[in-house]
Amino acid sequence: MTALIVKIGGSLWRSPQLGDWIAALRRFPGPMIVVPGGGPFADAVRTVQKVMGFSDAAAHEMALLAMEQYGLALADMFEALLLSSTSGARPGDIRIWRPSAARAALDIPASWEATSDSLAAWLARSSGASRLLLIKSIDLDADGGPPDLFDPCFPKFAAGLEVFVAGPSNLDRAAEVFAGGDVVGARLSLGRA
Repeated sequence: MTALIVKIGGSLWRSPQLGDWIAALRRFPGPMIVVPGGGPFADAVRTVQKVMGFSDAAAHEMALLAMEQYGLALADMFEALLLSSTSGARPGDIRIWRPSAARAALDIPASWEATSDSLAAWLARSSGASRLLLIKSIDLDADGGPPDLFDPCFPKFAAGLEVFVAGPSNLDRAAEVFAGGDVVGARLSLGRA
């Protein structure tokens, strides 16, 4: 059984819904790998890059570390979340992927063109997963949301995956849906790889 890849948006770091999403995810019976967003840690990289003027390649490395910091915080705050550098997980496991594992991937551009959504899609494809859930702090509009909701590399990495985007309006049903082995959220249509 391949793992469900779940990206938890960095913008949820100060949301009271973060704990509720983690509790709902724990109900999922299969293996799961959580990809942390960058949250305030990635925001700090963006801010400092503007002042210091370091390259996008350096910022990309720092953004991977920012995602890792958010993952470390999640693992510390929520019991039974396990940090992992690999994409392997067993049924009932919730692994938090350490994004520094993607440093050597030549197909991920070292720039802001590929943010945590793209890295989650990249992990899903490279691990053989078929489903990707992006949990965000906002709901998508009926037309799929604003075009700038995803970074430029996301369509390429997500092509061929079943991609779902969940926001606050999906949380009420999330625990029940996850317990049945299904996924909440709006399904995106991205085409095939």
